[in-house]
Amino acid sequence: MLPTDLPALSAHEPVNLQIYRALRQCIVNCTLLPGEAISDKEISEQFGVSRQPVRDAFIKLVGAGLIQVLPQRGTFVMKISPKRVLNGRFIREAVEVAVARNAADKISDEQLLALAANIEQQKLAAARNDTARFLALDEEFHTTLSRSIDCIEAWELIEDIKAHMDRVRYLSLGEITSLQMLIAQHAAIVHALRSRDPAMAEEAMRSHLREINLSFGPIRERNPDWFEAE
Repeated sequence: MLPTDLPALSAHEPVNLQIYRALRQCIVNCTLLPGEAISDKEISEQFGVSRQPVRDAFIKLVGAGLIQVLPQRGTFVMKISPKRVLNGRFIREAVEVAVARNAADKISDEQLLALAANIEQQKLAAARNDTARFLALDEEFHTTLSRSIDCIEAWELIEDIKAHMDRVRYLSLGEITSLQMLIAQHAAIVHALRSRDPAMAEEAMRSHLREINLSFGPIRERNPDWFEAE
């Protein structure tokens, strides 16, 4: 079920993209559960818009592998695909390791300060056990890295691929994956960038992104009905 406090729609961006992001977030944080039915009519009423932008958002969600439309049956949140999780991690590592290596040469002092400030905000979110806020800061951290090499397209590519990976990450935060450990990994990336050491930055990023390999198994064992059968 959708939360009642969905963000208000802005006049400065296409409505379908705003609805897509809101629904994607609800799927990633398991507000909308794997297998749950969703209705374009109910969603359009909740946002106060026609059904067309909701249907457009559904098309993007289908493309991301997050929902499926079954004729004569309805629209449902997809179960988590183990293959998409592992493939998403593989592709994300290939892209972000290259981003980190390039950032060691190109990142500005101002961007380094922004990353350091982001980490301080992560610490506050962890102290409050606010996993939603922590994930938002994590996204901001990695977006800043792509901006630092003037290649935001790298992050946009990753966003389309990592949706199933994000669902596992959200389930693991705080219970299986320590927020403090993730903060330490982010700090190691910043240290490597501040040292202008491409090899160190590459290794720090690689270690950070491979953390999901450790959390995936336990999360799947705890929530077997939320995962597709292989």
